[in-house]
Amino acid sequence: MRTSSLNTLRMWALSSVLLASGMQLAHAQTYKILFQFRSGGDGAAPLAGLISDPTGNLYGTTSSDGAFDSGVVFKISETHKETVLHSFTGSGGDGEYPLAGLIRDSAGNLYGTTANGGAYKGACGGVGCGIVFKIDSAGKETVLHRFTGMPDASTPYASLIRAAAGNLYGTTFSGGKYGVGTVFKVDKNGAESVLYSFNPSNGDGFLPYGSLTTDPRGNLYGTTDSGGKFGGGTVFELDTSGSETILYNFGSYNGDGTFPTGRLIRDAAGNLYGTTQSGGTLGLGTVFKVDKNGTETLLHSFAGGMTDGEVPFLAGLVRDSQGNLYGVTNEGGRFGFGTIYKVAPSGKETLLHSFDGKDGKIPYGAPLLDTKGDLYGTTNAGGAYGGGVVYEIVR
Repeated sequence: MRTSSLNTLRMWALSSVLLASGMQLAHAQTYKILFQFRSGGDGAAPLAGLISDPTGNLYGTTSSDGAFDSGVVFKISETHKETVLHSFTGSGGDGEYPLAGLIRDSAGNLYGTTANGGAYKGACGGVGCGIVFKIDSAGKETVLHRFTGMPDASTPYASLIRAAAGNLYGTTFSGGKYGVGTVFKVDKNGAESVLYSFNPSNGDGFLPYGSLTTDPRGNLYGTTDSGGKFGGGTVFELDTSGSETILYNFGSYNGDGTFPTGRLIRDAAGNLYGTTQSGGTLGLGTVFKVDKNGTETLLHSFAGGMTDGEVPFLAGLVRDSQGNLYGVTNEGGRFGFGTIYKVAPSGKETLLHSFDGKDGKIPYGAPLLDTKGDLYGTTNAGGAYGGGVVYEIVR
């Protein structure tokens, strides 16, 4: 699914791309490793970002390892000690392989999804269709829903969002009426309903990786990796009646981004921001904005090489009060192992960190931004034990 360019083309175009983007390298950034995962009970290979509680503890998931080699939910304390809150078993109806991050309610309960496990019979066979789970403040897991595949949803890759009434909303990569993904709801009593099934036969988008965002009226917004008018994916809106509107079709012009896979975020004016894993000037991905009228602005095209990141797969954004966007790329940077970057409202990119392997490599998921402007996140691999790290950037 990843698009690459010939090195000669990339080097020929690199100087003009950097000039156009206004990219610069950051100064006075302090990168810290807070925790290093290793194979075994710790959990390893986190694919998602982090959340925090009011006292500064961090929470996340790993996609593998743990007591049953099926992934874990973990907590990192303010003193950087890890507690495994739950090890997924992949049996007895429990899920396995959580690829998405967590959300937290005011009572301290954590909610998330696993891509596999749960119901092992029917459409998803031996791997299972995935689950929606809750972990209470004592570490007890409750399975809220086990997906069953067509016509139900299956294989959630994205984090959930939670409405004020306690309902949970998310996307699944597959399942639904047509087998190519859904938007679903799980109410506060654990009852699940498929709100929308993507339909590849009518110009609709399909295969959503990323999580949703919402507006004050309860409309939902997200992206699909594929489909749409030009085949490069879509930005969509789903209203409270379940009616879909495609706001933007990627691939509409030469140099446009294609294949958005990260989470979408929304500002108070109704603008939507996200990333594409491909497309742009060199085919290495983009940061984009889509306004409430469906007009797209390409904020940054990744250039790759030693001075920029490339391929932000599953890598969403976070936005500060000044309108700056922060994200990660899985590849590129000085050592080729990915980057952390900032894009100003003007589109100027600043490279905050290049991973070197020893300090982690291959980050996924949007970083967490705290009230002081510091960033926290995970890498999927690297570090002293090869299982990835939890990091902080003090700015």
